[in-house]
Amino acid sequence: MLPAVVLLLACCLGAVQVVAVQVRLTDAAASAARALARGDSAGRAAGLVSQAVPGASLSQEQRGEFICARATSGVLPGVFARLTVDARSCALAGGQ
Repeated sequence: MLPAVVLLLACCLGAVQVVAVQVRLTDAAASAARALARGDSAGRAAGLVSQAVPGASLSQEQRGEFICARATSGVLPGVFARLTVDARSCALAGGQ
């Protein structure tokens, strides 16, 4: 019984860490999209993402009047190590 409880606890703690990474990635993608929309360099936007989530990468895409940023991280701890988490956010190009 005790090993099952320990395994369940480990999974729950791992899930909390995955959610924390997801929240940081979502925030980082929004910051990167705003930076790109203002005309900042792709390097600056990528720096914002990697500062928020070490090991994360950034890709960008133009969608009409919007610039979209997608932040992706495959660097997760424990039992979720093979899971990839990503977030996308868009901002109006040329926005101040």
